[in-house]
Amino acid sequence: MSTPKPAEAGRPPAAVPRAAASLIVLRDSPRGLEVLMLRRADKPGDQNSGATVFPGGLLDAADSASYPLCDGLDDAVASARLGLPANGLNYWIAAVRECFEEAGLLFARDAGGATVALDALDADELVAMRHALHANQIGMAEVCQRLGVRIDAGALSYSSHWMTPLGMPKVFDTRFFVTQVPPGQTAHHDTTETVELLWLTPAEALDPARALTLMNVTSVTLKALAAHGTAASVIAAAQAQTQVTLMRPRLARTAKGSRQPINNGDWAYAEIGRLDPEGRGDVSTELTPGVPVWLSPRVLRVTAPNGSMMTGPGTNSYFIGAPGGDDWTLLDPGPDIAAHVQALIAAAPGPVTRILVTHTHKDHSPAAAALQAALGARTFGRVADYPEWQDTDFQPDQVLAHGDRLALGAGVTLRVLHTPGHASNHLCYLLEEEKLLFTGDHIMQGSTVVINPPDGDMAVYLASLRMLLDEDIEWLAPGHGFLIDQPHAAVNKLIAHRLAREAKVLAAVQDQGPAEESALLAQVYADTPAHLHAVALRSLRAHLQKLQADGVARRSDAGQWSVV
Repeated sequence: MSTPKPAEAGRPPAAVPRAAASLIVLRDSPRGLEVLMLRRADKPGDQNSGATVFPGGLLDAADSASYPLCDGLDDAVASARLGLPANGLNYWIAAVRECFEEAGLLFARDAGGATVALDALDADELVAMRHALHANQIGMAEVCQRLGVRIDAGALSYSSHWMTPLGMPKVFDTRFFVTQVPPGQTAHHDTTETVELLWLTPAEALDPARALTLMNVTSVTLKALAAHGTAASVIAAAQAQTQVTLMRPRLARTAKGSRQPINNGDWAYAEIGRLDPEGRGDVSTELTPGVPVWLSPRVLRVTAPNGSMMTGPGTNSYFIGAPGGDDWTLLDPGPDIAAHVQALIAAAPGPVTRILVTHTHKDHSPAAAALQAALGARTFGRVADYPEWQDTDFQPDQVLAHGDRLALGAGVTLRVLHTPGHASNHLCYLLEEEKLLFTGDHIMQGSTVVINPPDGDMAVYLASLRMLLDEDIEWLAPGHGFLIDQPHAAVNKLIAHRLAREAKVLAAVQDQGPAEESALLAQVYADTPAHLHAVALRSLRAHLQKLQADGVARRSDAGQWSVV
């Protein structure tokens, strides 16, 4: 085992990002929405060799000479749209230039304001002009002069912003634009950088049977395009954006040992950024049972082999202590599975003197007995108010209360937060020195937790969530899933989700009442797979009981619900 790696001595400096622009050209066809794609030539040393891409390339210093020839957009507006102080119009010009070079489409208007009809012009002359443009023998200003046209910058709508992952030999900072194919023009690929031009529906491009080599950004963009039926819909969605978020994937290691880009919003994304700020690409994309992972010099995680519908990738156990110290604490021992118990004993960074439990559901506390016997550690936690679904064998040596502080060594302090709702005895633990909150099942990644009355209480759960908004925290270490950043945003999202579900429950009671829970379940959880309805029923009851406590709904002696 090793602690997180520092920046490696002698490691090459990170590549300087190079500004680029790419143009997503769309057309409507009887087969549906189609997108223009180009297959790049195979070139040694090209990290995107052979890939199927959208037209695009690097910005050129000469692009700014075309500012006076642009219609529909000036540099001030373009720069504001991109969040740049100046020179934003260069990206629009570069997108137009690269599309003309690579695909033979020119977004420009003639002296009468009509889109230039390239199909009516001399084809050989246009090919020669494209080759000269590619060779930097001429610029867009000369292209416009020769053809007597002006660049139609207003035809391009800013769509997305991507940057190549840290750790790649070449890094591109690329702005993507969307537009419709201009009338009177036929696309032709060049014979220098590309070997094939394709008009494909997004589904066709993504079809594994076609075996296209697609970059991560291309795949993600195609999936987004697949949600639209027309080019106009795509463009309207791009124009409706008030802010375009930078997407910068992070490289990580798969179970097979290969490097894979992980995108913003993917479960492992935040953790990869914390553990690998240099872009080595050696952080795992998966939570592998039994494999110790250092999250900081104070925190080591081991995941149990109990992954399921309810537990996600498995229950996380955490060792917490001072680096190099001989006094370690184990938080959430997990299920009593022999292989997991042995993995924890083997992974312990030093003598374990305390075993902390967030709550006594059967995937979190049962291994405490075996580990206490093996390690001689004392147990800490609380007993639930109701025994159903609980590990009733767990009886802590020390009962913890809200606000208790545990000194675990030099510079390692845990503060106890009583967070009932999912379970009456639920505790979170705040590692004050890192502003890292161990959340157990109060917050888990990728799913909302089940609130199961009577020990679970929806009103109490929401109050416990709101309490966290007053805490100075920067990271969440959940009982299931990877580390989560922006914790207050995560908490607010959970609260909003629960309140939205509550509104659906109330609407269903108003629509159907008096109604049985089974009838309400079908309406409220229509967006949930049927095989999960038995679990969803527990949370439905928690919502109904909260509405009853709020004086909004009532339950008859026959078990039917109606509004008050």
